[in-house]
Amino acid sequence: MMARATIYVGCTVPQLLRGAQSRIFPSHSPLGVLRHSAFCYCTGNGTIKSKRKMDHLERTANNFRQEVITQAKVCGITNESETVKRLRLAIANKDFTFKAGQWVDFFIPGVSVVGGFSICSSPGLLEREGILELAVKHTAHPPAHWIHTECTLDSEVALRVGADLHGYQEGKGNRHKLGTAKLYYSAKNTSELLFKKNILGLMKAFPGKILCCFHVTQQRSQICKELQPHITEGRISEKDLEKHVSNDTSWYICGPPPMIESISKLLTNIGVPRNCVFFEKWW
Repeated sequence: MMARATIYVGCTVPQLLRGAQSRIFPSHSPLGVLRHSAFCYCTGNGTIKSKRKMDHLERTANNFRQEVITQAKVCGITNESETVKRLRLAIANKDFTFKAGQWVDFFIPGVSVVGGFSICSSPGLLEREGILELAVKHTAHPPAHWIHTECTLDSEVALRVGADLHGYQEGKGNRHKLGTAKLYYSAKNTSELLFKKNILGLMKAFPGKILCCFHVTQQRSQICKELQPHITEGRISEKDLEKHVSNDTSWYICGPPPMIESISKLLTNIGVPRNCVFFEKWW
Protein backbone atom coordinates (compact mmCIF):
# COMPACT_ATOMS: atom_id res chain seq x y z
CA MET A 1 0.00 0.00 0.00
CA MET A 2 1.30 3.43 -0.85
CA ALA A 3 2.08 5.83 1.94
CA ARG A 4 -0.49 8.58 2.25
CA ALA A 5 -0.48 11.94 3.94
CA THR A 6 -3.34 12.49 6.35
CA ILE A 7 -4.61 15.83 7.60
CA TYR A 8 -6.80 16.06 10.68
CA VAL A 9 -8.70 19.28 11.28
CA GLY A 10 -10.53 19.63 14.58
CA CYS A 11 -11.55 21.75 17.50
CA THR A 12 -12.91 21.30 21.00
CA VAL A 13 -16.65 20.61 20.94
CA PRO A 14 -18.78 23.05 23.03
CA GLN A 15 -21.20 21.03 23.48
CA LEU A 16 -27.20 -1.82 25.22
CA LEU A 17 -29.16 -5.24 22.63
CA ARG A 18 -30.41 -8.65 22.36
CA GLY A 19 -29.14 -11.98 23.87
CA ALA A 20 -25.89 -10.65 25.29
CA GLN A 21 -27.71 -7.82 27.06
CA SER A 22 -30.22 -10.00 28.83
CA ARG A 23 -27.36 -12.02 30.28
CA ILE A 24 -25.71 -8.88 31.68
CA PHE A 25 -28.68 -6.79 32.85
CA PRO A 26 -31.91 -8.38 34.15
CA SER A 27 -34.97 -6.86 32.52
CA HIS A 28 -36.28 -5.54 35.84
CA SER A 29 -33.07 -3.63 36.68
CA PRO A 30 -32.66 0.09 35.90
CA LEU A 31 -30.05 -0.73 33.28
CA GLY A 32 -32.34 -3.38 31.85
CA VAL A 33 -35.05 -0.77 31.40
CA LEU A 34 -32.57 1.53 29.66
CA ARG A 35 -31.48 -1.33 27.43
CA HIS A 36 -35.08 -2.03 26.37
CA SER A 37 -35.76 1.64 25.68
CA ALA A 38 -32.60 1.96 23.61
CA PHE A 39 -33.54 -1.09 21.54
CA CYS A 40 -36.94 0.41 20.76
CA TYR A 41 -35.34 3.71 19.81
CA CYS A 42 -32.79 2.20 17.49
CA THR A 43 -35.09 -0.23 15.70
CA GLY A 44 -38.35 1.66 15.61
CA ASN A 45 -37.26 5.18 14.83
CA GLY A 46 -35.21 4.94 11.66
CA THR A 47 -36.90 8.07 10.30
CA ILE A 48 -38.05 10.69 12.75
CA LYS A 49 -39.59 14.01 11.83
CA SER A 50 -39.91 16.51 14.62
CA LYS A 51 -39.26 20.15 15.35
CA ARG A 52 -37.50 19.24 18.58
CA LYS A 53 -33.76 18.58 18.64
CA MET A 54 -33.04 14.88 18.08
CA ASP A 55 -31.15 13.05 20.77
CA HIS A 56 -28.11 10.82 20.31
CA LEU A 57 -29.99 7.55 19.67
CA GLU A 58 -32.25 9.18 17.08
CA ARG A 59 -29.38 10.82 15.23
CA THR A 60 -27.44 7.55 15.06
CA ALA A 61 -30.39 5.17 14.55
CA ASN A 62 -29.05 4.00 11.17
CA ASN A 63 -25.44 3.58 12.31
CA PHE A 64 -23.90 0.16 12.73
CA ARG A 65 -23.66 -0.96 16.37
CA GLN A 66 -22.05 -3.93 18.06
CA GLU A 67 -24.42 -6.25 19.91
CA VAL A 68 -21.99 -6.63 22.80
CA ILE A 69 -22.77 -4.37 25.73
CA THR A 70 -21.13 -4.18 29.08
CA GLN A 71 -21.43 -2.81 32.55
CA ALA A 72 -18.65 -0.41 33.49
CA LYS A 73 -17.53 1.20 36.73
CA VAL A 74 -15.98 4.66 37.04
CA CYS A 75 -12.45 4.24 38.38
CA GLY A 76 -11.02 7.68 37.67
CA ILE A 77 -12.17 11.25 37.06
CA THR A 78 -9.70 13.93 35.91
CA ASN A 79 -10.23 17.55 34.99
CA GLU A 80 -8.56 17.92 31.59
CA SER A 81 -9.62 21.57 31.46
CA GLU A 82 -12.13 23.87 33.14
CA THR A 83 -14.89 22.42 30.95
CA VAL A 84 -13.76 18.86 30.11
CA LYS A 85 -13.52 15.80 32.35
CA ARG A 86 -11.67 12.62 31.47
CA LEU A 87 -13.58 9.55 32.67
CA ARG A 88 -11.73 6.27 33.28
CA LEU A 89 -14.02 3.24 33.12
CA ALA A 90 -13.21 -0.30 34.26
CA ILE A 91 -14.83 -2.69 31.77
CA ALA A 92 -16.42 -5.84 33.19
CA ASN A 93 -17.08 -7.78 29.96
CA LYS A 94 -13.99 -9.42 28.46
CA ASP A 95 -15.74 -9.65 25.06
CA PHE A 96 -16.07 -5.86 24.85
CA THR A 97 -13.79 -4.44 22.13
CA PHE A 98 -13.53 -1.32 20.01
CA LYS A 99 -11.42 0.22 17.27
CA ALA A 100 -9.63 3.55 17.34
CA GLY A 101 -12.00 6.38 16.43
CA GLN A 102 -15.21 4.74 17.64
CA TRP A 103 -17.75 6.14 20.10
CA VAL A 104 -20.02 4.60 22.73
CA ASP A 105 -23.68 4.80 23.66
CA PHE A 106 -23.52 5.81 27.34
CA PHE A 107 -26.37 4.60 29.57
CA ILE A 108 -26.83 6.03 33.07
CA PRO A 109 -29.22 4.55 35.66
CA GLY A 110 -31.93 7.09 36.43
CA VAL A 111 -31.17 9.26 33.39
CA SER A 112 -33.57 8.66 30.50
CA VAL A 113 -31.42 10.37 27.87
CA VAL A 114 -28.61 8.28 26.35
CA GLY A 115 -25.25 9.91 25.80
CA GLY A 116 -22.88 9.45 22.87
CA PHE A 117 -19.20 10.08 23.56
CA SER A 118 -16.02 9.49 21.56
CA ILE A 119 -13.46 7.13 23.07
CA CYS A 120 -10.20 8.97 23.73
CA SER A 121 -8.06 6.00 24.82
CA SER A 122 -6.45 3.34 22.67
CA PRO A 123 -7.69 -0.25 22.17
CA GLY A 124 -4.33 -1.26 23.64
CA LEU A 125 -5.21 0.23 27.03
CA LEU A 126 -8.40 -1.85 27.10
CA GLU A 127 -6.48 -5.00 26.18
CA ARG A 128 -3.75 -4.43 28.77
CA GLU A 129 -5.68 -2.98 31.71
CA GLY A 130 -9.39 -3.37 30.97
CA ILE A 131 -9.74 0.43 30.95
CA LEU A 132 -11.57 2.73 28.54
CA GLU A 133 -11.45 6.53 28.70
CA LEU A 134 -13.88 9.25 27.58
CA ALA A 135 -13.41 13.02 27.39
CA VAL A 136 -16.68 14.83 28.07
CA LYS A 137 -17.39 18.53 27.63
CA HIS A 138 -19.66 20.16 30.22
CA THR A 139 -23.03 21.02 28.65
CA ALA A 140 -26.67 21.06 29.71
CA HIS A 141 -27.21 17.74 27.90
CA PRO A 142 -28.31 15.33 30.70
CA PRO A 143 -25.56 12.67 30.29
CA ALA A 144 -22.78 15.28 30.11
CA HIS A 145 -24.34 17.23 32.99
CA TRP A 146 -24.48 14.02 35.08
CA ILE A 147 -20.82 13.29 34.43
CA HIS A 148 -19.81 16.78 35.56
CA THR A 149 -22.14 17.13 38.56
CA GLU A 150 -23.14 13.70 39.92
CA CYS A 151 -20.70 11.07 38.69
CA THR A 152 -18.35 9.72 41.36
CA LEU A 153 -15.79 6.96 41.71
CA ASP A 154 -17.53 3.53 41.58
CA SER A 155 -20.58 4.92 39.73
CA GLU A 156 -21.93 2.20 37.42
CA VAL A 157 -22.98 2.79 33.81
CA ALA A 158 -23.48 0.72 30.65
CA LEU A 159 -21.73 1.04 27.29
CA ARG A 160 -22.21 -0.12 23.72
CA VAL A 161 -19.82 0.58 20.84
CA GLY A 162 -21.15 2.27 17.71
CA ALA A 163 -19.97 3.60 14.34
CA ASP A 164 -17.65 0.83 13.32
CA LEU A 165 -16.51 1.72 9.82
CA HIS A 166 -15.87 -1.94 9.05
CA GLY A 167 -15.93 -1.95 5.24
CA TYR A 168 -12.18 -2.25 4.85
CA GLN A 169 -10.58 -5.52 5.84
CA GLU A 170 -6.83 -5.72 5.79
CA GLY A 171 -5.46 -8.85 4.17
CA LYS A 172 -2.67 -10.75 5.86
CA GLY A 173 -0.40 -10.11 2.91
CA ASN A 174 -0.88 -6.34 2.83
CA ARG A 175 2.20 -4.23 3.27
CA HIS A 176 1.66 -0.83 4.77
CA LYS A 177 4.18 1.96 4.48
CA LEU A 178 3.89 4.62 7.15
CA GLY A 179 2.74 7.96 5.78
CA THR A 180 2.52 11.30 7.54
CA ALA A 181 -0.21 12.86 9.65
CA LYS A 182 -0.66 16.54 10.42
CA LEU A 183 -3.18 17.76 12.98
CA TYR A 184 -4.65 21.26 12.94
CA TYR A 185 -6.22 21.65 16.37
CA SER A 186 -8.21 24.77 17.29
CA ALA A 187 -9.58 25.82 20.68
CA LYS A 188 -10.45 28.97 22.57
CA ASN A 189 -7.20 28.91 24.56
CA THR A 190 -4.37 26.57 25.48
CA SER A 191 -6.18 25.26 28.58
CA GLU A 192 -8.87 23.89 26.22
CA LEU A 193 -6.30 22.07 24.04
CA LEU A 194 -6.99 18.62 25.45
CA PHE A 195 -4.26 15.97 25.43
CA LYS A 196 -1.67 18.48 24.23
CA LYS A 197 1.08 16.74 26.21
CA ASN A 198 0.18 13.39 24.60
CA ILE A 199 0.26 15.00 21.16
CA LEU A 200 3.63 16.63 21.79
CA GLY A 201 4.91 13.25 22.96
CA LEU A 202 3.79 11.61 19.71
CA MET A 203 5.52 14.33 17.71
CA LYS A 204 8.75 13.58 19.52
CA ALA A 205 8.33 9.82 19.13
CA PHE A 206 7.62 10.08 15.37
CA PRO A 207 9.59 13.10 14.12
CA GLY A 208 8.54 14.17 10.64
CA LYS A 209 5.70 11.66 10.60
CA ILE A 210 3.28 13.19 13.14
CA LEU A 211 2.99 16.97 13.15
CA CYS A 212 0.61 19.37 14.88
CA CYS A 213 -0.30 23.03 14.67
CA PHE A 214 -2.37 24.32 17.58
CA HIS A 215 -4.66 27.30 16.96
CA VAL A 216 -6.06 29.50 19.74
CA THR A 217 -8.74 32.12 19.13
CA GLN A 218 -9.15 33.84 22.53
CA GLN A 219 -5.83 33.42 24.33
CA ARG A 220 -5.48 35.92 27.20
CA SER A 221 -2.60 34.47 29.21
CA GLN A 222 1.03 33.82 28.34
CA ILE A 223 1.68 30.65 26.33
CA CYS A 224 4.11 28.20 27.93
CA LYS A 225 7.52 27.80 26.33
CA GLU A 226 6.93 24.17 25.34
CA LEU A 227 3.84 25.06 23.30
CA GLN A 228 5.02 28.33 21.75
CA PRO A 229 6.67 26.80 18.62
CA HIS A 230 3.42 24.99 17.79
CA ILE A 231 0.87 27.76 18.46
CA THR A 232 -0.83 30.00 15.90
CA GLU A 233 -3.24 32.68 17.08
CA GLY A 234 -6.44 32.81 15.04
CA ARG A 235 -8.69 30.33 13.27
CA ILE A 236 -7.58 27.60 10.86
CA SER A 237 -7.41 29.27 7.46
CA GLU A 238 -7.31 28.42 3.78
CA LYS A 239 -3.66 29.47 3.72
CA ASP A 240 -2.85 26.92 6.44
CA LEU A 241 -4.39 24.02 4.53
CA GLU A 242 -3.75 24.70 0.85
CA LYS A 243 -0.08 23.70 1.11
CA HIS A 244 -1.17 20.10 1.86
CA VAL A 245 -3.42 19.57 -1.16
CA SER A 246 -2.32 16.54 -3.21
CA ASN A 247 -3.75 13.40 -4.77
CA ASP A 248 -2.37 11.31 -1.89
CA THR A 249 -3.84 13.33 0.99
CA SER A 250 -6.90 12.33 3.02
CA TRP A 251 -8.68 14.89 5.19
CA TYR A 252 -10.50 14.14 8.46
CA ILE A 253 -12.61 16.82 10.16
CA CYS A 254 -13.91 16.67 13.73
CA GLY A 255 -15.84 19.39 15.53
CA PRO A 256 -19.30 20.93 15.90
CA PRO A 257 -21.44 20.92 12.72
CA PRO A 258 -20.90 24.62 11.79
CA MET A 259 -17.15 24.13 11.95
CA ILE A 260 -17.34 20.96 9.85
CA GLU A 261 -19.41 22.75 7.22
CA SER A 262 -17.05 25.72 7.15
CA ILE A 263 -13.90 23.61 6.76
CA SER A 264 -15.60 21.41 4.14
CA LYS A 265 -16.38 24.48 2.02
CA LEU A 266 -12.84 25.75 2.51
CA LEU A 267 -11.41 22.43 1.28
CA THR A 268 -13.70 22.50 -1.77
CA ASN A 269 -12.48 26.02 -2.55
CA ILE A 270 -8.84 24.91 -2.56
CA GLY A 271 -9.52 21.95 -4.84
CA VAL A 272 -9.76 18.99 -2.46
CA PRO A 273 -11.98 16.23 -4.00
CA ARG A 274 -15.04 15.38 -1.92
CA ASN A 275 -14.09 11.69 -1.78
CA CYS A 276 -10.93 12.64 0.13
CA VAL A 277 -12.80 14.42 2.95
CA PHE A 278 -14.20 12.44 5.89
CA PHE A 279 -16.28 13.54 8.87
CA GLU A 280 -19.22 12.56 11.10
CA LYS A 281 -22.04 14.85 12.20
CA TRP A 282 -23.79 12.65 14.77
CA TRP A 283 -24.54 15.03 17.62
